[in-house]
Amino acid sequence: MAQPRLTTGHVGLNVTDLERSLDFYARVLGFEVMGESREEGREYAFLGHDGTLLITLWQQSDTDFRTDTAGLHHLSFQVETVEDVRRAEAALLEIAVKFAYDGVVPHGEGAASGGIFFHDPDGVRLEIYAPSGAKEGKAPAVAAPTCGFF
Repeated sequence: MAQPRLTTGHVGLNVTDLERSLDFYARVLGFEVMGESREEGREYAFLGHDGTLLITLWQQSDTDFRTDTAGLHHLSFQVETVEDVRRAEAALLEIAVKFAYDGVVPHGEGAASGGIFFHDPDGVRLEIYAPSGAKEGKAPAVAAPTCGFF
C-alpha cells in the first residue's frame, strides 16, 4: 500500500513571552492572528495568512532557543521575489533584529535562491528567502549551505 504524500502543515514554537513573540510574528512579519488564548497557564496564538494556519506560538518555555539540543534547526519562509526579501529586511532592521549575515545572501556559492537569516525574540533561527535573484551575492560559507547558520 502506497504511503500518502505529506506536506508541512503548521509549525508550533515554544516561546518565553507570548506578547513579545506575537508582536514580532504578527506586526513585524505580517502574520494574521487567527486565534489566541490569554488564560493563565494556557497562553497561545494561532498565526497565518488568508485563513491558512502557519505558525502556532505556545508560551511554555522559560529559556531561549538552544542550538545544542535536538529539535528545530531553523524555520524558513518563502516569498516571491528578492525585492520582497529586502522589504522584510528593512522592517527587521528598524527593530534591531539580530542577523546571522549581512544583507541578502545566496543559499550557496552561485545559487540563484537566497535570502536573509535572523533570529526571533527567543533566538529561534529564521530565514526569509526567494527562489531567485540572489545569485550576485557572495555566500557566507563556500563549503556549506547558508541556511546551516555556520
